Amino acid sequence: MANDSNSPSVRRPVYLVDGARTPFLKARGRPGPFTPVDLAVQAGRPLLLRQPMAPTEFDQVILGCVNVISEEMNPARVAALRLGMGEAMPAFTVQINCGSGMQSIDTAYRTIQGGSADLILAGGAEALSHSPLLLQQKAVNWLADLQLAKSPMAKLKALGRFRPSLFKPVIGLERGLTDPVVELNMGQTAEVIAQLFGITRAQADEYAVSSHLRLARAQREGWLDNEVVPAISADGRIYKEDDGVRPDSSVEHLAKLRPVFERPYGIVTAGNSSQITDGASWMILASEEAVKKHNLTPRAVITDSCWSALDPEIMGLGPAMSIAQLLSRHQYRLDDIDLWELNEAFAAQVLACLAALEDETFCREALKLEHCFGRIDRDKLNIDGGAVALGHPVGTSGNRIVLHLLNALERKGLKRGIATQCIGGGQAGAMMIERV
Repeated sequence: MANDSNSPSVRRPVYLVDGARTPFLKARGRPGPFTPVDLAVQAGRPLLLRQPMAPTEFDQVILGCVNVISEEMNPARVAALRLGMGEAMPAFTVQINCGSGMQSIDTAYRTIQGGSADLILAGGAEALSHSPLLLQQKAVNWLADLQLAKSPMAKLKALGRFRPSLFKPVIGLERGLTDPVVELNMGQTAEVIAQLFGITRAQADEYAVSSHLRLARAQREGWLDNEVVPAISADGRIYKEDDGVRPDSSVEHLAKLRPVFERPYGIVTAGNSSQITDGASWMILASEEAVKKHNLTPRAVITDSCWSALDPEIMGLGPAMSIAQLLSRHQYRLDDIDLWELNEAFAAQVLACLAALEDETFCREALKLEHCFGRIDRDKLNIDGGAVALGHPVGTSGNRIVLHLLNALERKGLKRGIATQCIGGGQAGAMMIERV
């Protein structure tokens, strides 16, 4: 552990050393083969085995997870123990909706930067297929009345109020993806910003097809082989790659799908939205001292990160705000960034963010800039596809996009990249990294 007496004003460089993730597995109407901790262990075990130091050498474990299941409270600690990191390993779980996986990296980054740790395992794990079915409040009240009834007559009276409709389940994931303040689900917020910036159904479908084709090519070319580790279920089945990709996707096929959230005229469909999936991702962060001590090879340094917030009704525009703040802080232009990973919650949402950065009014009034930022080159954006094709396990995605950004920069021989995402509730995060 680093010396806590280090001055908090001393900002040490923080390196990304290694990372791995499971395949992202599409939810198929029932709980999948892995819980969040199962996924975290499946991704973490081979990652730790290939390191020169023992798992117990880490100072801390941080894991993003949104839909924590009742059997795995504080999944970070459960995962750390199952990974053999020792009983003395501090571990905690972070939750900031879609940003949880990136928040784990950012928390580790700030902790190491400030001198309180040298080596941290930071990740995200989510099993959306295990999201619970809930009882209606009326059913909860009825069960409470039945349990509290003291006399036989009172119990009969309570039983007489039973109706089968009481036990129609409430889908927990659906409630979780609905903002409690503006009472819009995430798909509806995508419809709002699509209308604000004139994004059409055809444009959203074209973007979605591009995401699938890019991911299919990355799988075919083996570009994800050093990123995705196979996951093995209890029944011995091996899951080797993201299984939501549709290599035969076409605009003509997607055009046949009905809008999901705003019928009949909405543009957000199941085909141009992120998929409901299960998956986990980890990254190892280290100080310069840890790099020297364990003879590690740093692959990138975290340059900076930025978190922003806005009206939950237009939460999908958050990345535009975080990008602008991050670039302004370093006096960079869009062209100074070699690659971008912008999490694809919805195709329309990504396109609206790109449009916002080109819009003079938005940049002047929302970002307080004299001029618009300009256009992000689509050839630099999500070059191997994104969540529309491979899925969006909420607590994991922010970690995955940083991991993939690092791998893509290395493959292309480029230097600097930004990973960013919108966050349910009206927030956003962005992280800038540079290869070393």
